[in-house]
Parts: sequence; C-alpha cells; structure tokens
Amino acid sequence: MPNALVTIRNVEKQFHRGSEDINVLRGLDLDIAEREFLALMGPSGSGKSTLLNLLAGLDRPTSGTIEVAGERIDSMSRGQLAHWRSRHVGFVFQFYNLLPVLSAERNVELPLLLTNLSGSERKKHVATALEIVGLTHRAKHTPRTLSGGEQQRVGIARAIVTDPTLILADEPTGDLDRKSGDSILDLLQSLNREQGKTIVMVTHDPHAAQRASRRMYMVDGQLSSEMAA
Repeated sequence: MPNALVTIRNVEKQFHRGSEDINVLRGLDLDIAEREFLALMGPSGSGKSTLLNLLAGLDRPTSGTIEVAGERIDSMSRGQLAHWRSRHVGFVFQFYNLLPVLSAERNVELPLLLTNLSGSERKKHVATALEIVGLTHRAKHTPRTLSGGEQQRVGIARAIVTDPTLILADEPTGDLDRKSGDSILDLLQSLNREQGKTIVMVTHDPHAAQRASRRMYMVDGQLSSEMAA
C-alpha cells in the first residue's frame, strides 16, 4: 500500500491458559494508510481488541512484525514502548477512563505530563484540544457534571492533545445513546478528514462502522474485507 503508516506482517498472538495455548491472532497481515479511518468489526473474542493493544504498544506479538511510521515496535523494550506510545498513540475508551476528581482540562492535560512541555505550553495544547472537540466552555467541570457524550469528547481531547500519529478507539460509542454516539462519530470523521488523523476504531455497531473509510472484519484471529456469513 502506498504511504502505509502501519505495516503488520504474519502476526501471531498466543495467550496461555493453564496448559492450553489460545491462538488469538493467526498469521495476520494488515496495511493502514496515512489519514485512513479504519473500522474493525467482528464477534466478541475474535481478536479485535488484541490487535488494537498491539498497535498501541500495550502488548507484543508472539511472532511477526509491526511497523508504525517506519519504527519496528514489536522489538522495542517496555521502556522504549512507553516512550514511543506517549508520542504516537492517542487512545479513546468505551467508558471514557476519566479521573473523577480532576476537571476536564486536567484530564486532558495528563498525557502532556510525560513530555518536556512547560506549564504554559501544556495549557495552550489543552485549550486547543478542548476547542477542537467543542468543550471550551466545560473546561473547569468534573466528569460527574458532564453528560456521557461530553465525557467522551473529553476523552477524545485527551487522545489528541499530544498530536499523535495514531488514534485508537475501542468501542467509542458503545456506552452512548444514538444521538450522542452520532455526535462522537461526527467528531472522529472531522479529525480524520480535516485534521488528517489516522484512526483505527473497533466497533460492533454497523452504523458506526459506516462512518469509516474502510471496514475490515475479524473472525478467529484473521482479517477479511468481507463480513463472514
């Protein structure tokens, strides 16, 4: 694929449960282009979240290679992965994962605490991220005073505040009603089309998947461009 941002080749992932080996990913190949919005679909247990964790550098493959923006992340040490992840990955979670005692702006600031930015520089980055997601007026509010859709917008602002290479979204509308979910999907599409962000989204919802520029289906640890019958 021309201008592939992510190249995955022959990736296998096994987990051990007692004396049993569980093969979650089986010889998986995948290219993801720069500025692509990819939706990963498939039944529970098919390996979608495992693949997302590998892309995030939260886990390593049992075998095979994963290259992101020219860097082989499958061979990095744990410390190298942590540093790489802080620069390159923004994660959006289904249940937001916001710290309840912190304001929206403080939650968004958290990834920047791992950088060398000054306090004033962090403040500017946070303000920009909140403006992009349309929550400048809610910056001082804590999560309990925000709606589910607003909390997810804070989560997205936190994901983009470091200007990451990849945005990885795990069921980002799974805890929202249709109206709020559509608003979040509008935002993700805008980040992809107007900000040029590369997004990989795991979803069970065909309605959400239709917003992506490409859809892949995972069954038994393998990917297909066609939905299994």
